Amino acid sequence: MRESSVVVRPEAKDSAWYSAASRLQAAGLRQAITLFEHAAAVAPIPRSPRPIVIADYGAGTGYNSVLPISAAIAVLRKRTRPEHSILVTHTDVPENDFTALFRTLTDDPDSYLQRDHASFASAVGRSYYSQILPSNSVNLGWSSWALQWLAKVPMPVDGHLLAAYSGDERIRAAYARQAAHDWHEFVAFRGRELCPGGQIVVTTMGVDEDGQLGFGPILDALTDTLTELAGTAALTAEEHGRMSVPIVGRTAKDFESPFAPSGTFEKLSITHMELFDAEDRFWKLYQSDRDTDTFGTRWAAFLRASLFPTLALALDGTRAQPVGSFLDALENGVAQRLAAAPVQIRIPLAQLVIEKKPPSH
Repeated sequence: MRESSVVVRPEAKDSAWYSAASRLQAAGLRQAITLFEHAAAVAPIPRSPRPIVIADYGAGTGYNSVLPISAAIAVLRKRTRPEHSILVTHTDVPENDFTALFRTLTDDPDSYLQRDHASFASAVGRSYYSQILPSNSVNLGWSSWALQWLAKVPMPVDGHLLAAYSGDERIRAAYARQAAHDWHEFVAFRGRELCPGGQIVVTTMGVDEDGQLGFGPILDALTDTLTELAGTAALTAEEHGRMSVPIVGRTAKDFESPFAPSGTFEKLSITHMELFDAEDRFWKLYQSDRDTDTFGTRWAAFLRASLFPTLALALDGTRAQPVGSFLDALENGVAQRLAAAPVQIRIPLAQLVIEKKPPSH
């Protein structure tokens, strides 16, 4: 990966692929949506004409947002008049494809803009590791599949794509410090932005009981394919050596750290936390159709959407081969390896509900 102070999340680079494969992620959010609906049922809401404000932290192209936000608005409408305005602010890094986001919000039949005519969409191109919105302005917050991406790359990772699997303790420690700092900052600034009694629901990567990120067979297929391609026309050895994926999983202790020892931080507290293995929907489909090629193709397309654009940042700008040839070769190699030995993938996730201290009565 080229040196950079800011990590470009993948959908900023390849929104068409990300939009298609994000259906896997969105479909896996049923539990989080239930939590978000409950938050919408109990969070204090302002009197009209002040709008109800929902913040979407790490919006990407919107496919992980339309279902939960529409569900929350449906709950809010049971508590408000139909004409009470609801403002949804989608936030992400400046490099995000906001054009694709607004197309999703306009065209997707699940979008709240299709269902609620008193709801309005806006966007802010700024990192969610800083304050984005005015203090005490947000009633509900949502963040899914975003906080595993670090705010910056602490140092290069030698010998592996992910720092978590590096044999170098110095590398693992550097990434752990950055992950702790990022989580601290995210929580601290949400403490400023949330209204008293406001809540945010977070879904991000956790770790399994062995302290691993999961996705083992997927990472093996990716690593083996990159090794095979290195030194060919598709990928030089130098480009291969620069590649890494700056994502992290967190433990319950990691999530609790900013709140220790009192259980509160910036008037916030964790009211719900669950770490679990999410369903591998591609494996479930494979069990029904026994189509090995489709199993490999589905997972390879997901990786192309979620990780390949980050790897492509390491490619030379003056290379003779187009970037697309590298992406195609990598996707085909991963698909073939996964099709050769289909296996269920462990997907450790964490879901949290964080609440700001309600107003005193």
